[in-house]
Amino acid sequence: MANKATIVTDPHPIFGKLTWDSIPYHDPIILTTFLVAVMVGVGVLGAIIYYGKLRYLWDEWLTSVDHKKIGIMYIIAAFIMLIRGFSDALLMRSQQALAVSESSGVGYLPPEHYDQIFTAHGVIMIFFWPCH
Repeated sequence: MANKATIVTDPHPIFGKLTWDSIPYHDPIILTTFLVAVMVGVGVLGAIIYYGKLRYLWDEWLTSVDHKKIGIMYIIAAFIMLIRGFSDALLMRSQQALAVSESSGVGYLPPEHYDQIFTAHGVIMIFFWPCH
């Protein structure tokens, strides 16, 4: 499949050479991941607003200087990053297993997507998972 790229001669001051054609919305993996992330984010925000916890969350947690609450938020963020890093590791291992087992030697991820997952996994495990 040929990739139709738009040549940008005058880049935007904020977005640079980023155009709608550069976003891979035709890739089902990226599109599904984006849609699930948006739905979960809207669901969590909706639940916070529905139960009236927005002011409490802002006053008691997000702007807190209490060391115990900061530690709890740090541990929650670390475990979220652990789950994300673990899912990246599963994606990389399944890609390797499928690429070796198939006669064509091609897995289910395009090479540039695998590189992005590999880099994100490394950054997350080095900087965001504190127990190393």
